[in-house]
Amino acid sequence: MPDGEGQDTVVLVGKGITFDTGGISIKGGSGMHEMKHDMSGAAAVVGAMQVIGQLKPNVRVIGLVAATENMPSGTAVKPGDVVTSYGGKTIEILNTDAEGRLVLADALGWTAQYNPKGVIDLATLTGAVIGTLGHIAAGALGTDPELMAKVKSAAEKTHERVWELPLWDDYDEAVKSKVADVQNIGDGTAGTIAGGAFLKKFAEGYPWVHLDIAGTAWGMKGSTYIPEGASGYGVRLLVQLVEDW
Repeated sequence: MPDGEGQDTVVLVGKGITFDTGGISIKGGSGMHEMKHDMSGAAAVVGAMQVIGQLKPNVRVIGLVAATENMPSGTAVKPGDVVTSYGGKTIEILNTDAEGRLVLADALGWTAQYNPKGVIDLATLTGAVIGTLGHIAAGALGTDPELMAKVKSAAEKTHERVWELPLWDDYDEAVKSKVADVQNIGDGTAGTIAGGAFLKKFAEGYPWVHLDIAGTAWGMKGSTYIPEGASGYGVRLLVQLVEDW
């Protein structure tokens, strides 16, 4: 929080699923041990906030971490459940392994109270983004071309690459529900875009960009710039974005 008044507010939102079994729609066991990285979006926000706190830029920055774990239990959500988000919209659960978007929906609804000039969320949201972009770039989707341009500029400067995917209204059809405002998975096509179309329903009233970092947060080849394993992707990008604001 800078001194004085009149500064823009930027909100950084991170998906923090500390472990993701898939819930009742449980994942296969072969790669489940890697699901400890499903909090990478939240970790990037925490890391960026640590740096931003030291740099003290002349912009108000708020970091939100949407944290939980996704495990089967007697109280876990089930396929067919309808839940109500923080903002009041209802969500039909068709697959409990599409859980990160549920906590992000609440965080994005919560964000509106800050009247932000820009909101960026980071999430290891879909395996589909790896099929599209590999481990080289994050998928970027959003509702505001100006904010998207700022994200792209910061990505180029930091070599934390992003590639914009379309978020046309046509894709909203895939996440329509017959019993709720929206369903938590699409129709089996364009999985990364379907995730963005879902989140768009909750990111209302402010400029918003979603970064799907499932391919860049983990599993990248080690280099002098990015370590092997957990890459820390997003920290430098977010810091650069705020510095340039």
